[in-house]
Amino acid sequence: MADHMFSAEDKDRVGAAIAEAESQSAGEIYVVVAHGGEEFRYVPVIWAALAALLVPWPLHMLTSLPTTTILVLQALVFVGAALIMFHPSINHRIVPNAIAAERTRRQAYEQFLAHGVHLTEARTGVLIYVTPTDQRVEIVADVGIHSKVGEAAWEELAQDIAAAARRGQLVDGILSAISKAGALLAQHFPPSARNPNELSDRMVEI
Repeated sequence: MADHMFSAEDKDRVGAAIAEAESQSAGEIYVVVAHGGEEFRYVPVIWAALAALLVPWPLHMLTSLPTTTILVLQALVFVGAALIMFHPSINHRIVPNAIAAERTRRQAYEQFLAHGVHLTEARTGVLIYVTPTDQRVEIVADVGIHSKVGEAAWEELAQDIAAAARRGQLVDGILSAISKAGALLAQHFPPSARNPNELSDRMVEI
């Protein structure tokens, strides 16, 4: 999933899709796209250290290089490996899945709180959080929704966005997820007569 720069038309389409989905229910949908991705500065250091620890053994056992030379090569391997793995295009690929998933989940909850998605009157806010660079999607539903719509439904929507993005159709994936989230909300939370728009319909990029 390559990072995606959104055009004004893309943003308008997302905003219109949110407005349409919310008009059919008492829920609120908020979309955040994090272009920066996650930085895991300690992971390249760990992998580089492991590589450097392994290098001396074959050199010591299979060559007649002096110890000083082996130690210099070990240091060069550590520095070189760390520099390579710090590159943004590689960094996110070497992070263990469990660590990356937990960090994305935490960041999504932080955005959920930062944008007040938890402050809707009926606690029916849904955050769609996308990190194109890290190839991850997290959907956070407030307690009012979560008690009626199980985690599996949101996970399916998250996977749909990721699959669409891998095909180069990130915007279409987000639009489809908004529509499906709106249908879930409409099923359990039909619109009230007042049905106020409590959150902005725009997509936020950070």
